[in-house]
Amino acid sequence: MIKTTLAAVGAALVTVAGSAFAAPSDDARTHFQAIASGALAVVMRGYADNARFEWIGGPLDGSYATPDAIRGVWTKFTGSQGPLKLSVDRLEESANPKGATVSANVVFEGKTPIKVRYVLTFREGRIVSETWQIDPKLMVATGY
Repeated sequence: MIKTTLAAVGAALVTVAGSAFAAPSDDARTHFQAIASGALAVVMRGYADNARFEWIGGPLDGSYATPDAIRGVWTKFTGSQGPLKLSVDRLEESANPKGATVSANVVFEGKTPIKVRYVLTFREGRIVSETWQIDPKLMVATGY
């Protein structure tokens, strides 16, 4: 009886929310894959309106603090790279009721490998801070 009630409550919550609750690490993986695939709409839907993006190193180095600026940098990146192979290693999540931080070593492989130390901060399920640190010496295990 209790299991049935809990299952019904869980199903109701999923129905009310419209989808199951995703962990920030799952959201981060979706974000990384969208970047690799060049799926700009998927990349952009993860951001809060007040998100800040720090790109450190490479030709797109800079701070981006508006949705239009963030969309612009991703438009340039995805337009110049095309589809990329993705490898994610050492993905770690730290969370409390106020938000979560996900860090990972990521490689986007296309014309040349782009090794990135990635840090995403989530509040209320949306990215509020993103750091893309290019690190040519970064060690990343292959595979996803």
